[in-house]
Amino acid sequence: MNPPLRVVDSITELRGQDAGCIAVSGSHGGISSAQYALAARPLIAVFNDAGVGKDAAGLAALPFLQGRGIAACTVAHDSARIGEARSTLHEGIVSHCNERARALGVAPGQACRAVVELLRG
Repeated sequence: MNPPLRVVDSITELRGQDAGCIAVSGSHGGISSAQYALAARPLIAVFNDAGVGKDAAGLAALPFLQGRGIAACTVAHDSARIGEARSTLHEGIVSHCNERARALGVAPGQACRAVVELLRG
């Protein structure tokens, strides 16, 4: 497995041709972001937890995408700058993940960069 890596400040930058990619974004992990990820169908989508937020809104993408067969995780808002995908990739630490992501070997506490290396083999 050597899926392509897409590093996008906004998850809205993904397109259909990105299906199967590792999508590292600077976007929050809310439902609106999840809908863009769903349309592109990456192997995994990485978001910022945005401090989790009221009613865990910053994590809403995780169960939403899980139910639609897509792995997803967030990095901690205090480990990477929201809206800056390069910060997510190089500084982000996984804070939460769905079961599909766990099945790929992703777990809280991992560096985002390590997750990418793991998934790219």
